[in-house]
Amino acid sequence: MIDNDTRVGRMDRTAEGGRDALLLAARVLLGAIFVQSGFGKLMALGGFIAGLESQGVPMAAVAGTVGAVVECFGGLAVVLGAWTRLAALLVAGFTVAATLVAHRYWDAAPEAMKMQQIQFMKNLAIIGGYLALVASGAGRFSVDGFRSPRR
Repeated sequence: MIDNDTRVGRMDRTAEGGRDALLLAARVLLGAIFVQSGFGKLMALGGFIAGLESQGVPMAAVAGTVGAVVECFGGLAVVLGAWTRLAALLVAGFTVAATLVAHRYWDAAPEAMKMQQIQFMKNLAIIGGYLALVASGAGRFSVDGFRSPRR
């Protein structure tokens, strides 16, 4: 009979053995949506900035430009695993700001409140994923991994 400690130990060893592949999957899954969304914002920057202005964002032109660049290129850096800790921290910061601007469910009309709350909570989960990348780094299957000396 296998006890719980044995199962946990086996799971830990399995996860550790697949660490680099799991980090690659995490980076691609977290970063891809930001590359796509950020690229779309860069291609229609005027509309994105106008939307920020309509939401009362101060210095919307600067915030919109910086935000779109961080979203697109930060997401790309995460996917590639290049300057991963910095990129993940920047994208997490962008996501905090975007969440506080676009998903204030407590201010939403009653018919939109639940959906905005779901979007708010989804973004908190994404922020958690990025903070985990800040803590763990990119793993071996990354630009950072190829640049670092082999252990």
